[in-house]
This record gives sequence, structure tokens and C-alpha cells, in this order.
Amino acid sequence: MKLEPLKAFLNEGVTEAGVDEAGRGCLAGPVVAAAVILKPDYRSNVLNDSKKLNEKTRNQLREEIIQNCLAWAVGIASVEEIDKINILNASFLAMHRAIAQLNMQPKHLLIDGNRFKPYEGIPHNCIIGGDGKYLSIAAASVLAKTTRDSLMKELHAEFPAYGWDVNKGYGTLQHRESIRLQGANIHHRKSFRLLPEQLSLFDNN
Repeated sequence: MKLEPLKAFLNEGVTEAGVDEAGRGCLAGPVVAAAVILKPDYRSNVLNDSKKLNEKTRNQLREEIIQNCLAWAVGIASVEEIDKINILNASFLAMHRAIAQLNMQPKHLLIDGNRFKPYEGIPHNCIIGGDGKYLSIAAASVLAKTTRDSLMKELHAEFPAYGWDVNKGYGTLQHRESIRLQGANIHHRKSFRLLPEQLSLFDNN
């Protein structure tokens, strides 16, 4: 299915940063956000919401985005932070960290979704489904997703029983079955419902 090209900007002539996160609905691993300021003349007929793209295309687009942006950065909120402040606030924290690490300050932020904690000094728009509407948000979704997928593959090498190289920490049947058989580990989110009935899932490692 051919996807429609995305819009290059919301406010023409304004330096905009697209911001999105990956891993919000996962049972394990951190939440990762990215912020991207694309070159004003960048256009793409391929770039779209990372969830609509296969892994090979996402990885190819990652390099293209990095080569065609003025600035990009990634922010991470840990499992411990997710459990302490909840996943919504942890997502905002990761987004703020990504914005703070940009090597140039945008004049406006385009946030994927319907909620955001304002970033001091920079106005923003929340755009539902924004990663399928604006290039900069789609670029952020690709960088966040590919970064997080890489992190989960690294964690898979440490804990191969959960299949994180494939499910990336999402609550697939295979992942949940592994939790049932193996128990949960330090990278699982204790504040999430990992199984229909949680018993002694967490070890002390």
C-alpha cells in the first residue's frame, strides 16, 4: 500500500522540531524519545509513522534522516523512572531530555499525541497521529524506534529467554509465556500488569 507524502511543516519559515517516543506500551525496557529538526528542503515519499514501516526500511531511513537534518537527539527514561513517576510522565521526561540535547534550539515543537508537559521557552502543538502527518514527527518516530529496538536487542543478549530481539519488550503471547515460566527480571516494568494474575514474578537479581 502506497502511503501519502507527509507535510513538511506546520508553520512555514519557523524552525520546528518533531518529537515522538517509542516503547510506551511495552512490558520491559526503557521508553525512548527523539527530537528532530529536518532541513527545510527535505522531502520524502517513504518516511512515515515508524509503525507502518518494516525494520529494513526504518533502518535505511534512520541514516537518511541523520544526513538530512539540522539537529537530532534521543532521550531515555529508565524502567526505574517509569515505575516511579508512571509511563506518561516518563514519556514526557524522555521527550524533554531529547529536546534539551538538540545542538540548536527550535522555535516550535510538534508533539505526537494529545498530551505533553510544556517545555520551558518553546511553544508546542500536540498532534494526534502526528507521526503519520508531519515529516519531522515521523523522523522522530523512526529514530526513537530504531534506537529502542537496538537497546532491546542488547538486552536480549543478556536475557534471551524473553525473545526481546523479536518482540522488543511488547506483550506478545510468547513474551508473556516466558514471564510466566521464567518470572520477571530487572528490565520488566513493575508498575505494569505483566500477566492476568501477578504472583511472585520478580526475583531479587
